Amino acid sequence: MSTQFPFTAVVGQEDLQLALLLNAVSPRIGGVLVRGEKGTAKSTAVRALSALLPEVEVVTGCRFSCDPAAPDPSCPDGPHPAEPAGARAARMVELPVGASEDRLVGALDIERALAEGVKAFEPGLLAAANRGILYVDEVNLLHDHLVDVLLDAAAMGASYVEREGVSVRHAARFLLVGTMNPEEGELRPQLLDRFGLTVEVAASREPDQRVEVVRRRLAYDDDPAGFAARWSDEEAAVRQRVVDARELLPKVLLGDGALRQIAATCSAFEVDGMRADIVMARTATALAAWAGRTEVEADDVRRAALLALPHRRRRNPFDAPGLDEDKLDQTLEESSGDDDPDPGPDGPGGGGQPSPDEGPRGDDAGAEPQDGKDDQDGAGGEGGEPRPAGAGAGEQAPARAAEPFRTRALTVPGIGAGAAGRRSRARTEHGRTMGARRPRGALTKLHLAATVRAAAPHQRARGRSGPGLVLRRDDLRQAAREGRESNLVLFVVDASGSMAARQRMSAVKGAVLSLLLDAYQRRDKVGLVTFRGAAAEVALPPTSSVDAAAARLESLPTGGRTPLAAGLLKAHDVLRVERLRDPSRRALLVVVTDGRATGGPEPVALAGRAARLLGAEPVASVVVDCESGPVRLGLAGRLAEELGGTPVTLDELRADSIAGLVRDVRGTTTRRAA
Repeated sequence: MSTQFPFTAVVGQEDLQLALLLNAVSPRIGGVLVRGEKGTAKSTAVRALSALLPEVEVVTGCRFSCDPAAPDPSCPDGPHPAEPAGARAARMVELPVGASEDRLVGALDIERALAEGVKAFEPGLLAAANRGILYVDEVNLLHDHLVDVLLDAAAMGASYVEREGVSVRHAARFLLVGTMNPEEGELRPQLLDRFGLTVEVAASREPDQRVEVVRRRLAYDDDPAGFAARWSDEEAAVRQRVVDARELLPKVLLGDGALRQIAATCSAFEVDGMRADIVMARTATALAAWAGRTEVEADDVRRAALLALPHRRRRNPFDAPGLDEDKLDQTLEESSGDDDPDPGPDGPGGGGQPSPDEGPRGDDAGAEPQDGKDDQDGAGGEGGEPRPAGAGAGEQAPARAAEPFRTRALTVPGIGAGAAGRRSRARTEHGRTMGARRPRGALTKLHLAATVRAAAPHQRARGRSGPGLVLRRDDLRQAAREGRESNLVLFVVDASGSMAARQRMSAVKGAVLSLLLDAYQRRDKVGLVTFRGAAAEVALPPTSSVDAAAARLESLPTGGRTPLAAGLLKAHDVLRVERLRDPSRRALLVVVTDGRATGGPEPVALAGRAARLLGAEPVASVVVDCESGPVRLGLAGRLAEELGGTPVTLDELRADSIAGLVRDVRGTTTRRAA
């Protein structure tokens, strides 16, 4: 067995280490979500934690690690006889991103259940992790339904497996740890809330600390066992401190004053629901036990807030997690003085008036100053701001995006077989049952009626004499289901001078931002190609991080000629590469332009040829026509025809304006395929 890097040898990640240790002291906190860039010791620290956990006593031979002092009465391996207990080290079980639901929760042998009435259950990773650690690396890339199952088990302390009326329940109490790189996509806010604590990690910018990280890593790589031995005393000390804190935890007093501070903090930061209050209370109690105290102090509440609230502050997908520490200190100070403050006429919190530090709320917050100028000459930024350094001649500072709106659903026609999502129709493991087929490989979703129909004609020949159905492997039928898949939505955005009018580019960015929000909600991958001046560039390669796409869009400058052909050809290259990487993920191309093509020899003819090249590919296309004014040339409509796609104006993109857009996209692509 390989030697793990010691937990206490990790450099510069004190918040991460503290969050993990607090969960080791009090697993009811609800686990840790570790967010951060790659190469910041996220996985190293998590894997090293298991060595600090005390040994667990288990019932000998129980596959579900039942506690001999209080065995699970519904354990599938029970009832357990009174036998001497065994002890083993706490396990750390890793859940791979590509794991199936059966691998996670366990699998029932449906054939034996139907033919023999036997609950033959093969435990999954949840059973293996019981009374240990369950680690999910890249939890943001895990399918949503698996994350739901995982978090439900963590919340209830049990796992339920049901297949066609046959059910099994077993204990599943574990310390849940997930790591993720936000650049690869975010978790839904509902799932973020289910993690007890969150920690943001980043590489140190201090040269001395970086030197120490490299020194320790090289020493470990040269002699893992020797390096671990040099840290054995520190490891033993932390392990004993965890044991002592666990013993002290039931004696820690959480007074009314601390509870009031917790409630006031969650109220001041407008956190939804009550889970944050409960997690903060448990975390503050664990912090006191970790410090060797029997009473929660104000500093415990503050540290608990910094760990439990940042990820619960996201109000929309483009909000970055975080907490205003000045506001936190002010709230704690205001709620610590009087044990029974007068709630005032509007109840606790003062009726929602913004504090002086918060600034304005509602629709006026963050609104652009209205100066009545389009700033079309490129001499400065919005509101008279100077052009940023490095901006070339004819280039304007980035325009701010208009307020996003709800867009009409755009779907790819036909039935796909891509990753689970919420956009286009697809053959999936979850969804409506549309028929039955013979299973290819392991049976996952039984179609009971089809299985009985397949077996019924052969019962006499098989010698059936009792009430049970005599089944053979060939009788089993898999349920064929239809659900929704995620797609690749590739945006091709015209950033040339013809789009540079302030109000116009602001509206364009608002429309693309609205489509990005829709892509986030439908779990799509997104990419961004821009073209202006003399060339096109991939501003963002296809990624699951819609946040990154929104950030690139916000900083997008405009100006120069309109190399439309270059933009379309660049999109063609991106789609070709993505088809090789992920053949099952279908693409939706969204071209945002006024249709003009300038620069170079024969720009219009080149753009037409590039559009027809893309139109010959199996890609659904939508052209968002940004042309405005009383005189319109209709160039975007011609581009849509050559792409075989659907033209739609900015106004028609809104959900309440284009009821027939989905039919149009589907119909146009179907005609092109014919």
